[in-house]
Amino acid sequence: MKYILLAALTLSSLFAGDLVLTGTVISNNQKMIPSRYMGYVKRINFEVGDKVYREDILFELESAEFDILEAQADLALAQARLMLDSFSTRSRILEKDRDDLKRNRKNFSEQNFRYRLTELDELADEADKTVEAMQVMVEQTSEKVKQFATIAGYLKIQAPNDGILVDKRIRVGDMVGPGMLTMVIVDLDHLEIQAEVAESDLKYIKRDKPVSIEIPSLDYKSSGYIKAIVPSANPMAHTFKIRIHFEKTNDMIFPGMYAKVRLSLKNEMPVKN
Repeated sequence: MKYILLAALTLSSLFAGDLVLTGTVISNNQKMIPSRYMGYVKRINFEVGDKVYREDILFELESAEFDILEAQADLALAQARLMLDSFSTRSRILEKDRDDLKRNRKNFSEQNFRYRLTELDELADEADKTVEAMQVMVEQTSEKVKQFATIAGYLKIQAPNDGILVDKRIRVGDMVGPGMLTMVIVDLDHLEIQAEVAESDLKYIKRDKPVSIEIPSLDYKSSGYIKAIVPSANPMAHTFKIRIHFEKTNDMIFPGMYAKVRLSLKNEMPVKN
């Protein structure tokens, strides 16, 4: 009886020359969605179980501090552009006055002409320097506005890929901070099976080896191959994880489903890993 119980507890068994493993369907593309900015959740556009597509806006944040800084940056840019236009116009007027003075030189005495020309040159030079300073200011404030536009993008969190929303840890009005986990999206189009192999059976396992798979709850059967052997063992159970690739042909297959994996051992020598 003792030996029967021990056999029943093993994760893999040999039947008629086959190695049968138990496993679980998992997604090969699960995304943890963090917040990239601090603020209050203003709007949530999806709920758990909803299908989302790449670049869908999952939720939006609002931040009073950000709104104030953004408004200040926009105001500074508008003022810088206004001053640039003003001094550019003044520079053009002074240049025109200087050209008119030179054309009408005969109407002025030499001393008066020289005095007027020097005065216009100084004013024009001052206006040109101010225009250059305003151009620099416009560039700097424009860069600041672009930075806030980038941050504004952080306030609208987009889906990185198509998938199903399987976990939502925020509600409208919640405060979130940078790096805080908010949602989890699972891609249902790229599924695999993860199984555990007893250390004693690892000698039969190799990459790319064909296997048969079964999902009993759906009466689903298909074929696949061993994609990877994870080089980390469970020290308590002395088992190793393997990943099985298979082509999904049933829309009802979801992560978490129980699966069975069968490896044929006929006419094959154990593999030394």
